[in-house]
Amino acid sequence: MSNKNISITLTTNKKQKPDVNNLVFGKVFTDHMFVMDYSSDKGWHDAKIIPYQPITIEPSAMIFHYGQTVFEGLKAYFSAEGKVLLFRPEKNMQRLNQSNDRLCIPAIDEELALEALKELINIDREWIPQAEGTSLYVRPFIISTEPTLGVHPANNYKFMIIMSPVGSYYKEGIHPVKIAVENKYVRAVAGGTGQAKTAGNYASSLKAQEVAEEKGYSQVLWLDGVERKYIEEVGSMNIFFKIDGEVVTPELNGSILAGITRDSIIHLLKHWNVPVVEKRISIDEIFQAYKDGRLEEVFGTGTAAVISPVGELFWNNERIIVNGGKTGELSMKLYNTLTSIQLGKESDPFGWVVEVEQKVVENK
Repeated sequence: MSNKNISITLTTNKKQKPDVNNLVFGKVFTDHMFVMDYSSDKGWHDAKIIPYQPITIEPSAMIFHYGQTVFEGLKAYFSAEGKVLLFRPEKNMQRLNQSNDRLCIPAIDEELALEALKELINIDREWIPQAEGTSLYVRPFIISTEPTLGVHPANNYKFMIIMSPVGSYYKEGIHPVKIAVENKYVRAVAGGTGQAKTAGNYASSLKAQEVAEEKGYSQVLWLDGVERKYIEEVGSMNIFFKIDGEVVTPELNGSILAGITRDSIIHLLKHWNVPVVEKRISIDEIFQAYKDGRLEEVFGTGTAAVISPVGELFWNNERIIVNGGKTGELSMKLYNTLTSIQLGKESDPFGWVVEVEQKVVENK
């Protein structure tokens, strides 16, 4: 679908860009944004790129009362050759529609959404930082805007894309993080919204995250919501364990988000002939593997952090130090390889990387 379907209004007042050496995740936003509206009688319409600005919706808008919203997250990178690259962006749009389906939000045209995404990045490409470990974080999201107090799927929505130059998600960077295993609170159960990327999942995780941070831990590792024993995912990451040379990650069971980085890591491991298994695994098994000297590495995967080694796990007042609290060899290899593919430094045998064509843009 051609970008002739997208109207463009360029800003006349460009913002000052932040210091690339002091970027804070998700605090500063680029000059432009994408907006498209939906109504039950017109469908998705009025696709446009406009200067970044506040939006106006009524206090009765259903998003405020019933939480009907979904979102995605991906990054744009500058290669050493000056090309702007995206990593598997079509997967983000596919997953956005999967989340839409679960939240009763009308499906978007994935082709148009990708076209809008590329157009927006091209317009604000000068916002993409080029320092080591930096990128342009891209946030597509949809909210229900119908001004009605009634529990039913809304008849009006707004699809937006905003972007923010970012540094490393964790202040620890690629160094190992400390994770607390959650026993009291539940994030999701099969049949719920755990496999959708929706705001409510994150809101329900905040209390446990707050408690973990007070104890000095970066993130929470969630257990299943029924038996409270099987590992699911970390707040912002999927989780992997290397035990006796085999990499194990929880299977997608209906309450775990199907991470795009997770999928990419599984592909890489299989490409390297490293044994990798998706299965149900309990926290008891992990702690026992540690006691038996078989737990070699633990790492999380996600768009924001890419690979985040785990150096410590805390559960039931018991603390274990993984791999001496150091980044494991496999974790580092995965991080280096995946980021090199994303940055165009290494060959891409999977066809994951998409280039954003540079072109002159005018108001239209």
